[in-house]
Amino acid sequence: MKLWPGQPYPLGATYDGTGTNFSLFSEAATRVELCLFDDDGAESRFDLPEVTALCWHGYAPNVGPGQRYGYRVHGPHDLVAGHRCNPAKLLLDPYAKAVEGRVDWDEALFPYRFSDPDTSVNHLDSAAHMPKAVVTNPWFDWDNDRHPRSPYHEAIVYEVHVKGFTARHPGIPEELRGTYAGMAHPAAVEYLTMLGVTAVELLPVHQFIHDALLVERGLSNYWGYNSIAFLAPHNEYAANGQRGQQVPEFKQMVKTLHEAGIEVYLDVVYNHTAEGNHLGPMLSMKGIDNAGYYRLVDDERRFYYDTTGTGNSLDMRHPHVLQLIMDSLRYWVTEMHVDGFRFDLAATLARQFHEVDRLSAFFDLIQQDPVVSQVKLIAEPWDLGEGGYQIGNFPPLWSEWNGKYRDTVRDFWRGEDQTLAEFAYRFTGSSDLYESGGRRPYASVNFVTAHDGFTLNDVVSYNEKHNEANGEGNADGEDHNRSWNCGVEGPTDDEAVLELRGRQRRNFLATLLFSQGVPMLLGGDEMGRTQGGNNNAYCQDNEISWFDWEGQDGALTAFAARLIALRKAHPVFRRRRFFQGRPIHGDESIDIAWFRPDGSEMNESDWQEGFAKSIIVFLNGDAIDTPDSRGEPIVGESFLVLFNGHHEPLAFTIPPPSFGDRWISTVDTADSLREGEQAKAGEQMTLDARSVVLLRRAG
Repeated sequence: MKLWPGQPYPLGATYDGTGTNFSLFSEAATRVELCLFDDDGAESRFDLPEVTALCWHGYAPNVGPGQRYGYRVHGPHDLVAGHRCNPAKLLLDPYAKAVEGRVDWDEALFPYRFSDPDTSVNHLDSAAHMPKAVVTNPWFDWDNDRHPRSPYHEAIVYEVHVKGFTARHPGIPEELRGTYAGMAHPAAVEYLTMLGVTAVELLPVHQFIHDALLVERGLSNYWGYNSIAFLAPHNEYAANGQRGQQVPEFKQMVKTLHEAGIEVYLDVVYNHTAEGNHLGPMLSMKGIDNAGYYRLVDDERRFYYDTTGTGNSLDMRHPHVLQLIMDSLRYWVTEMHVDGFRFDLAATLARQFHEVDRLSAFFDLIQQDPVVSQVKLIAEPWDLGEGGYQIGNFPPLWSEWNGKYRDTVRDFWRGEDQTLAEFAYRFTGSSDLYESGGRRPYASVNFVTAHDGFTLNDVVSYNEKHNEANGEGNADGEDHNRSWNCGVEGPTDDEAVLELRGRQRRNFLATLLFSQGVPMLLGGDEMGRTQGGNNNAYCQDNEISWFDWEGQDGALTAFAARLIALRKAHPVFRRRRFFQGRPIHGDESIDIAWFRPDGSEMNESDWQEGFAKSIIVFLNGDAIDTPDSRGEPIVGESFLVLFNGHHEPLAFTIPPPSFGDRWISTVDTADSLREGEQAKAGEQMTLDARSVVLLRRAG
């Protein structure tokens, strides 16, 4: 077969119905070979005949979907200059849209010989040990699919792992468990719909690699924060095959969730790749153009500048790196129909040189892009480099995981010393972090637990981590969980301890879903999912991480669904703008007010009291400074939220009649089934230790 010249763009493998165009960026290359593999694994090599604007390209007639391929790149091997070209290594296309197979960690995959990692060059052929890129068919019948485009202030995000959610679900056929098809099964969709979430945030589904050290220990990179192909859905989550079938299977999952009104966000890892540092394998970009793709140490270019803790960082200063990321984002929106992204270690993406720059080229590109700027954008606002904690500093389009919310709310219910002012800021959307930059409450993605750490059940059940199964001597993960005053640690039959733990779980859920901002629920927290005290289950692709559907706490699930329904029904819990704490629109009423447990309004000294653990919040449904889609003012019901963070019961006095004469108990975390109890202004109501009561104004 003779390759035609083809086109330099689009990059990657593009099937047009009669053949496939291949294009690969490499400034370092002097020659690029396209390697095609038949069903028996036999390899045929063809030189890409043209190079245009640093992109090597060629068109292969009669090559179509299902064809496996890779590249061999000839060029300089000069570590002083940062070049690592080696044609003995088969390289995965950075633009691969599907990948078959997995790395087996043979020595041939590394750029050096194990006996001499410092100076040797490894000429062993790696093709037999490498996964292969696959040509895909772009056609898919989307029918009338459309993005749900849920207003951001109405979003309720469910962070979930495709495999973990479905691997043990009794209502999903066994052959579909752990897959995209399983996620689209009616049993899975019905559960999400019953719960009431508006979006699933999927842990990484870009093609990733299982680290060698984990494989040696019989473990895997379960979370998937080890990407190697930014346009390919991870092949191990495919029920129907890896020769491109994973693409329509993923699309069908998105289409099915959209039909149920559920958006799909992807947790994306553009800050580094699975190739690691100078001792890592050569799988893709390292052999294609090492000095172009990666951030190298300026005065020792054989080494990698690492702000991610994973060995390398992509060079966000390079135009082709930025192009790869933007092409990937657009592909997932336009071709795969996803609705948003959560960016892992997003501060790394802002590093132009050494410092974090909120106006870096990456954010400029996002801002002006007509496709990507229109979807949900969520930053994990930190990395491991100097100045890497950037919460509140991202541009106006962005929302952020609010780590301060997590820490403050945990400390409140733990009984730690902190001011009520700090708790109030977090509960009302963190205006201290976001308002001055022209942002809204939905800039704050609130969470109390996430994939990285204890589950909600384990937060209130364990004082110490139990990561022994990770094979690192329990040295990984957070050092401890501090005391929860919930009695003995871990599983117990003590009725009082179990009741207090259950109440604390309900306290967290109620606080999260009554707070302004975007609530994010860790998948399984609503059913009491436990990891047995493992707070770093990144490598546990087993029952430690998978949902235990048979052991589901149905009462807790029903409670969570009820809270979500309350939030959806009452706009006062999901305002578009921050509270003002003063009359608005010439009205005498205020939008929010704060009271001590004795019913008197908070004063300045009350806010600074470090040991105060109780407060009443008035949320005025008659003063929501947020118009609806037709520009009409929204009027809703008003509520009192009573927080008792003390370890003893406490009497609360209902505020004066000017805020409401009669109130009806709607939620009580100490007795989640009690409803309808009434209280009048000036009357006392005793709250159990560590509990929340929500009162709705009557009439």
